[in-house]
Amino acid sequence: MNATSSIPGPAMPGPAMPGPAIPGSTIPGSALPATFAPAPMPSRAVRRYAWGVVAYNVAVIIWGAAVRATGSGAGCGDRWPLCNGSVIQHHPTVATLIEFAHRSMSGVALILIAGLVYWTFRAAPRRHAARAAAVTALVLTLNEALLGALLVLLGKVAHDQSASRGVYLALHLTNTLLMLGALTLTAHFLSRKMGYMLGSIEFRRRRLAIPGLAAVILTGVCGSLAALADTLYPADSLRAAILQDFAPNSPWLLHIRWMHPVVSLIAGAFILWIVFRGFANSFDRGLSLTVVGLLVFQYALGVVDLALLAPVAMQMLHLLGADLLWIALTVLTARLCLRPIGCVGNSCLI
Repeated sequence: MNATSSIPGPAMPGPAMPGPAIPGSTIPGSALPATFAPAPMPSRAVRRYAWGVVAYNVAVIIWGAAVRATGSGAGCGDRWPLCNGSVIQHHPTVATLIEFAHRSMSGVALILIAGLVYWTFRAAPRRHAARAAAVTALVLTLNEALLGALLVLLGKVAHDQSASRGVYLALHLTNTLLMLGALTLTAHFLSRKMGYMLGSIEFRRRRLAIPGLAAVILTGVCGSLAALADTLYPADSLRAAILQDFAPNSPWLLHIRWMHPVVSLIAGAFILWIVFRGFANSFDRGLSLTVVGLLVFQYALGVVDLALLAPVAMQMLHLLGADLLWIALTVLTARLCLRPIGCVGNSCLI
C-alpha cells in the first residue's frame, strides 16, 4: 500500500442535494434562478378549481351564442340585471328562459371568479404570476358584465340592425377572449413547476406572438359579426348567401362577412408557427398536436357551418371549437414565449 494513501486530505465536494426552492433566490453554486429547482406547487384542489372555472366560463360563452343566434337577447326586456324587473318569472316565453339562463350563469361565473382570486391569493406567494392573471380575469369579467348590460339597456339585441350593435358586439367578443385567456393563464401558472414568479420570467418572440394572438382575436371578432349577419339576414341557399355578400345594396354586415375566412387563414399561419416551435421541444409536442387537431377541426366546422347556412347548433359548436383552440393556444404560447430566465431549449420542464 502506498504510504501517502493514508494521509488525510481535504474532503472532496459531493453532488449537491436538491432542496426546496426559495422564490427570488438562486441555486447555490449556480447562476440559475431558484425557479429551476423543484418547488412546492399550489394544491391540486386549487389547480382543479381554476381549470373548472375555465370550463364553466366556456359553457357561459356558448350559451351566450345561443342567446344571439335565437334572437333571445330581448327576452328579459330592457331591464338589467333583473329579468323583466323581477327574479321569479311567471309564464315566461322561450326567449325569456334562454336569456334568463344566460344571466344566471353569468352571475355564477362572477362568483366563481371572485372565489378564484381569493383562493389564488391564499395558495400562491406574493409576486406569483397567477395572482396577476386572476385579478386581470376579475377586472375583465366586470367589464364583460358592463358591456352585456349596455347591449341590453341600449337595445342592441334581438333584431337590432344598427352599426353600433356591431361595434358593441366586437368589443364584447374581444373582452370575452381576453377574459378567457386570463383565466387560462391563471390555471396555467398555478400548474407550472417553474417560471411562475414575476421577475423570473422573460417574454420571448414577442414580435410574432403579440401580432399573432391579435390576429386570432380578430378572427373571433370577424366570426361574431359574420354570425350576426347570418342571424339578421338569413339566406335560402349558399348561392343566395354569396350573392348577398357582393350585392351593392346589401347591409354592411354582409359586405364584411368574407373577412372571417380570410383573417382565419392569416391567424392559422401564426398558429402553425407556434406549433412548429412547439415541436422543437419534446415536452410541448403533445400540446402542439392538440392545437393542430383543433385548428383542422375548426376549419372543418367552418365549411360545414357555411354549407348548412349557419344553424344555431352549428354556430354553438363552431364557437366551442374556437374557445377550445384559444385555450390550448394560450397555454402553448405561454409555454414557448413566457420562459424562465436562463432557460435554454429542453433544459427546464415548465
